Amino acid sequence: MSVHGKLLLRHQRPFIAFWLARVCTASGFQMLTVAIGWHMYQLTGNVLDLGLVGLAEFLPRVLFMLHTGHVADRYDRRKIAALCQAGQALIAIALVLGSSSGEVTRELIFVLAFLLGSARAFEMPATQALLPSLVPKALFPAAVAASASAMQTATIAAPALGGFLYAFGSLWVYAPTALLYVLACSLMLSLPARQTALRKERASLHSLLAGIRYIRSRRDIFGAISLDLFAVLLGGATALLPVFAKDILLTGPWGLGLLRSAPAVGALLMSFWLARFPIDRQVGRIMFTAVAVFGVATIAFGLSTSFWFSLAVLVILGAADMISMVIRGAFVQLHTPDEMRGRVSAVNGLFIGASNQLGEFESGLTAHWFGTVPAVVLGGVGTLLVTGAWIKLFPSLARRDQLQEPEEIAEAPR
Repeated sequence: MSVHGKLLLRHQRPFIAFWLARVCTASGFQMLTVAIGWHMYQLTGNVLDLGLVGLAEFLPRVLFMLHTGHVADRYDRRKIAALCQAGQALIAIALVLGSSSGEVTRELIFVLAFLLGSARAFEMPATQALLPSLVPKALFPAAVAASASAMQTATIAAPALGGFLYAFGSLWVYAPTALLYVLACSLMLSLPARQTALRKERASLHSLLAGIRYIRSRRDIFGAISLDLFAVLLGGATALLPVFAKDILLTGPWGLGLLRSAPAVGALLMSFWLARFPIDRQVGRIMFTAVAVFGVATIAFGLSTSFWFSLAVLVILGAADMISMVIRGAFVQLHTPDEMRGRVSAVNGLFIGASNQLGEFESGLTAHWFGTVPAVVLGGVGTLLVTGAWIKLFPSLARRDQLQEPEEIAEAPR
């Protein structure tokens, strides 16, 4: 770990509480995702339903995008995040009650997936905008990497644990998930109110659209965010993992958990590497290369019939995604004023949600049309095509050498 990373863990108690809260909420979400996906596939056996679950989780990001960012810029971000985590705990409790009575249905899963997506839609911009206020600006790039490592640490263990526990029954997954969300809520509320005074402007169309206008006015920021949207949207195969685990790789819930964990293993290992050897030159070229590797790994996974080779490929996929995520996350936050971070993060969250949840719907739909393996392979090819197109459309981003060029540092938001 770098010197900055050690300082974060040793001297920044609020950051440690924030880090632990992220671990808890990420673990809870990953366990819920594994359980809900397997539960739905057991109920219906329809790959399209797996995609529809992703769509239900994504819709709130679109419906509430303008409001989530404004709320994060107007109210206490700690309380917003805590309230959202409490809501996700209630969703897990509802699944506990439904499983114990045997009343979990396809329709109920869709409703709860929508509510889960709604809570996460408000939580994401609040937590992203909160991070810069918890650490000194000089430590912020290290904080981004450390925060990302927290998410990946949870993502490694939680899906595997969720798959293992599901073998004993869905209750064994949903109940611990509720406890994790309650713990995350408590940790978030323990954070001190150290953030910059937030603007109390009234909600208006002008203020709600401010995040979109800001991103459109910064071509490199728009290029970085939209690259993730289209590349990962086409290349994502997460929603189809239950199909690969059950029908192609011939494993069970435990195998699904390992498959879900594998990208996080690669991401965590890469986050450790980036903490020790941070990327400070040729950031544009490295980011585009990482996205291309993501596409190649997606194709390899789609063609694999070996469980262990599939795991290895997913590890590479996760490592490549981590490189792109750290560069993009630090770049966007460093170029956004604090009073607009909530709204910009909300737009960024929409793009991330589109690349993940909407990507799951796209994967389910194409698998329904063309078959599971062709859908994943075509998605990987699409990622490579998007990477090449974005290099041409955003040449200054591809040529960018540093996160903040010398001429930008003097104008950087305080």
